[in-house]
Amino acid sequence: MAALGALGAAGCSRVATASTTDGGDLLDRLRAAGVVRLGIAGEIPFGYIDTDGQLTGEAPELAKTIFKRLGVDKVQPVPTEFGSLIPGLNSQQFDVVAAGMYVTPERCAQVLFADPDYQMLDSFVVGKGNPKGLHTYRDVVAKKARFATGTGYAQIEHAVAAGYKESDILIVPDQVAGLNAVEAGRVDVFAGTAVTTRDVVKKSPKAESTKPFAPVIDGKPTIDGGAFAFRLTETRLRDAFNAELHKLKKSGELARILRPFGFTKAEMTDLTAKELCRG
Repeated sequence: MAALGALGAAGCSRVATASTTDGGDLLDRLRAAGVVRLGIAGEIPFGYIDTDGQLTGEAPELAKTIFKRLGVDKVQPVPTEFGSLIPGLNSQQFDVVAAGMYVTPERCAQVLFADPDYQMLDSFVVGKGNPKGLHTYRDVVAKKARFATGTGYAQIEHAVAAGYKESDILIVPDQVAGLNAVEAGRVDVFAGTAVTTRDVVKKSPKAESTKPFAPVIDGKPTIDGGAFAFRLTETRLRDAFNAELHKLKKSGELARILRPFGFTKAEMTDLTAKELCRG
């Protein structure tokens, strides 16, 4: 996922010291302060600053709704690189990761995930007409296609699992750079999430996105889920967040919040963090 520059002034100060009570006391402190700091990575449509300088994206907009229900009226963005989100959370530069982060067993050892607010398939950006017929990672390997994906993207692992040599992958900053690489003929295919690929090609005269598909990992089709992340000690906050998230799912409000960012009924999910953490 792409970065949104260096940490802003909001990210330079630290939040209060780590919770020491059972289940954590961060929720109480956030209510008292009236503001929660969100770690974002500047990727459209997950969490970013728009052209008017406003915080938006599926995760920040969902955070605004849930934290308001939890008694915290304001959210404050702390932009950082995607790879710095977990270290930044655990060093208390912000209170929660709100960047659409995929839940993986490796990350579950470092942070506490809420249940996913969306599920996601992969998709490719290819030239118009998909001249090489690339629909899966196996196609990319079999046809020796020049392959690109984004910094820190899960699609790196997906391609490697299919047999693509990691050192041959062109890593670009984000989906816009990936689109540019395909349009310029530097690569044959750029891999990303179904939401990001179908959004980035909307105005392209030279490229299109492929039909979403489930990558195969260890012989099994895999559907990823993105979620908010908390420090391991903050189970009270995570549980309170989950309770409100489940209410939004049941009422259909979650779909309404995510719809403006390109999320459809296909991206709604009942996946849990527990099952994704098991791998």
